[in-house]
Amino acid sequence: MGAADPSAPAIGRFQPLDWVLFVVPGLIWGSSFFLIAVGLESLSPGLITPLRVLLGFATLSVLPASRAPVPRDAWPRIALLGVLWLAVPLTLFPYAEQHVSSSVTGMLNGGTPVFALLVASTIHRRLPSRGQFTGILVGLVGVVLIALPTIGEGSSSASGVAMILVAVVMYGFAINVAAPLQRSHGALPVLWRAEMVALVLLAPLGVASLDESDFAWRPALAVLLLGVLGTAVAHALSATLAGRAGATRASATTYVMPVVSLSLGTVVRGEHVAVLAIVGSGLALAGAAILGRSAARH
Repeated sequence: MGAADPSAPAIGRFQPLDWVLFVVPGLIWGSSFFLIAVGLESLSPGLITPLRVLLGFATLSVLPASRAPVPRDAWPRIALLGVLWLAVPLTLFPYAEQHVSSSVTGMLNGGTPVFALLVASTIHRRLPSRGQFTGILVGLVGVVLIALPTIGEGSSSASGVAMILVAVVMYGFAINVAAPLQRSHGALPVLWRAEMVALVLLAPLGVASLDESDFAWRPALAVLLLGVLGTAVAHALSATLAGRAGATRASATTYVMPVVSLSLGTVVRGEHVAVLAIVGSGLALAGAAILGRSAARH
């Protein structure tokens, strides 16, 4: 028997605020892969993530709401969120982009809603509805088509794709952890503490990577924007939407990401993207759209 989106507290039409929370993170995160590529022009991949998390943590620290208390029993799940949503996936992206273009990285992230629903269904031990199953199937086919041309370029490119897919699967878990936490304790207090955990975990990597990096204004500005917007503002907005509309629908903010990353990568950086990958990106977005409509109907 099919099930509704098991992570959503209430389903209905998006309100105007929901649309803002939906579009803005997609724009910011779609740009983040371009910003990572710019940062790699002079910074070590091992330094980019610690810096962006430090900047994100500092940005959230300015907001008094971030420091609101949370009960001690919430800390284990917050720490898990710091690992699954921040420390590991954000570290994987710069290393992956040494072998894979920012455009492909962004397009592969379009599969996040598929993995978010698969994780939610597994956690709640409920089979997806027929519409959700269709969305999963279409989305997974799209992800495969995006990856195929890049994998064919060699083993190093294949390793880059593998790192991106591991990060996207972790996002599927993370958004399901984030949704109930933020509903209970608020988006900003949870995210601020998760970034604190991630910062502690990433500090040794950042220190070890200092000698491998050189200062330049353009990469430095890119990482500044990456930290303030991508690691603070976008995460806070997405976590808020997850609490209002459910994990699967919130993860659909990735509808916007592939379009932004593809535009910046090809137009600004002159990256070549295979036609098959663009078709796959369209299928991944179609799968995500099917998931969103199915969740709304249920």
